[in-house]
Amino acid sequence: MKHQGELDLFGAGPFAEKGYVVGVDEVGRGPLIGDVVAAAVILPENCLLPLKDSKALSDTKREQLTEQIKAQALGFCIAHATPQEIDELNILHATMLAMKRAVDGLTLPIEKVLVDGNRCPNISYPCEAIVKGDGKIPEISAASILAKVHRDEQMMALHKCYPQYGFDSHKGYPTKLHLEKIAEYGLIDGYRHSFKPVRKIRDAVS
Repeated sequence: MKHQGELDLFGAGPFAEKGYVVGVDEVGRGPLIGDVVAAAVILPENCLLPLKDSKALSDTKREQLTEQIKAQALGFCIAHATPQEIDELNILHATMLAMKRAVDGLTLPIEKVLVDGNRCPNISYPCEAIVKGDGKIPEISAASILAKVHRDEQMMALHKCYPQYGFDSHKGYPTKLHLEKIAEYGLIDGYRHSFKPVRKIRDAVS
């Protein structure tokens, strides 16, 4: 897998005559800290992987499928929008930016992009938004798995640096435990200051 700035890229396989169908999904809209992560995936025809919405899979199964998706996909890209971009743009527009980066990071010709949800990013390809697409479209399911595992890995890395916050359990989401830990230990780099719970704690100590 190649690395280019914020992008994790992979592209291989023969060129299709008209281009490929791309599945796109994101993870990390709701957490108080860290990147919002998007993935774009092109699967081979008749892919037999047991793909589902990432939320319906165990951590172990997601990790296994991540390795299989990366090995079998014709192309994939994992991209991010940073906490700073989330604060500047708002979470919706930052999510669309991460999705755009993921699609733009693919190297194979694209015929159509299928996105989980009800809104498409600003891309130069035909795009269709599909509500609950991560449970219906294999390419979107694969994207949801890659994005989820990638963001969870980011949270585990953060946990190693700041174990007192419990990022290994809540993954940055605004749980009761997480809010208690922020109140006890304060804010570290990477928190989204535009999010109300973070802003309240920041203003209380400023």
